[in-house]
Amino acid sequence: MSELQRSTAAELAGLIGSGQASSREITQAHLDRIEAVDGDVRAFLHVDGERALAAADAVDARRAAGEALGPLAGVPLAVKDVFCLTGAPTTAGSRILEGWHPPYNATVTQRVLDAGLVVLGKTNLDEFAMGSSTENSGYFATHNPWDLERIPGGSGGGSAAALAAFEAPLALGTDTGGSIRQPAAVTGTVGVKPTYGGTSRYGVIAMASSLDQPGPCGRTVLDTALLHAVIAGWDPRDSTSIDAPVPDVVAAARAADVSGMKLGVVKELSGEGYAPGVEQRFGAALAALAEAGAEIVEVSCPNFRYALGAYYLIMPSEVSSNLARFDAMRYGLRVGDDGTAGAEQVMALTRDAGFGAEVKRRIIIGTYALSSGYYDAYYGSAQKARTLIARDFERAFSTVDVLVSPSTPSTAFRIGERTDDPLAMYAADLCTIPSNMAGNAAGSFPCGLSPEDGLPVGFQVMAPVLADDRVYRVGAALEHALAGQFGGVLTDQLWAREHGAAQNGGAR
Repeated sequence: MSELQRSTAAELAGLIGSGQASSREITQAHLDRIEAVDGDVRAFLHVDGERALAAADAVDARRAAGEALGPLAGVPLAVKDVFCLTGAPTTAGSRILEGWHPPYNATVTQRVLDAGLVVLGKTNLDEFAMGSSTENSGYFATHNPWDLERIPGGSGGGSAAALAAFEAPLALGTDTGGSIRQPAAVTGTVGVKPTYGGTSRYGVIAMASSLDQPGPCGRTVLDTALLHAVIAGWDPRDSTSIDAPVPDVVAAARAADVSGMKLGVVKELSGEGYAPGVEQRFGAALAALAEAGAEIVEVSCPNFRYALGAYYLIMPSEVSSNLARFDAMRYGLRVGDDGTAGAEQVMALTRDAGFGAEVKRRIIIGTYALSSGYYDAYYGSAQKARTLIARDFERAFSTVDVLVSPSTPSTAFRIGERTDDPLAMYAADLCTIPSNMAGNAAGSFPCGLSPEDGLPVGFQVMAPVLADDRVYRVGAALEHALAGQFGGVLTDQLWAREHGAAQNGGAR
């Protein structure tokens, strides 16, 4: 592995700014890495090396001309294949959109392009972001670079795996119930779900509109904060976008200081059902933060116990509504259109062929929950539970600065282990769902390796609405405190020591 491939985004930006390396050199190094290891990892659905190198050349030319460029200009980026990007296929991991090229860019995509970042390609995901393992992709499963027999999390497993495999220094994801944070946790990377409305959903293929939120992914806290600053901010094309100043997440990441902060350990998000190794590493992380000056207290959020059940009524209901647009009439796949079939028959045949089993399951659940006679009992009751969860957060944040918990109850499980047990699969998002239900900011940060299996464990930080900077402040302090204990945050030396990765080969 080369120096350029293992460097952080901030380091790469520094090399470009100082003239020690060009964006083309850095982009080519990451394209070479993709070619070397992605046959095993399978993080990408689409790679466009020619386009990436042309974008890198444009950045190099602008810098040579003396233009002032953004702090991440010329740095490569992987994009979850749920963001619209002109000139590239956008499938949301589904066969029903195979080959579709959007006529416009998502706001977040446009912002990274305007900032001079270089898009390497589109990463794999669970179909329409529905899953916790990236096994539900309509194309293929993605593998965890730490152990190719294990899942990289989901739905954004492709973006997380690309980071962990050093195929890209930065990535974009979306988080509906943990789809940024859970993959970050099981791949030893960093992932943040901004405050709902803090980043634009315009041009992001919708799963559940009141829950979806684009966010940044990286290998370090600072890298992730730098990307957050690029993509965040008000967008008049998104009616849920918040017209308010973006918290200074970069300054918070650089500060790495928790002195005087009060951290609340959520009683309901720990204990029975958690892997012992996860509990051990979470406890060690708490001790490290306490030593760094934070006060640790226990906080009860009694309604969090209803979050998983309420989420799996609200989310499928919104899925049922949002996915009605994929009707074979306007774009995407069309099956059975032989000139004799009626529109309803073509629609039924197309949706049957184009949607996978998990998507169909959630559409059915959602349609039932919204049906006459059941709406109040299911969807209406779930929304009431959602209100109670938000109030739990409000009460907790009146006494503590942030809430903390493990990011996931376990480390990465084996591919195929939970595919026949949807409830066990859904439980992977037990800790992450409450923040989506309430809309507050949350992030997952590496806190070491489980002594049980040597796999990464994630530490979740939850902050109040529009207090995203607190997430980074705690995450950076944790990164700094644990660097000596665990050898840093997922360096290539850690990779090689723990998993015997060859310098030229990637994951075993």
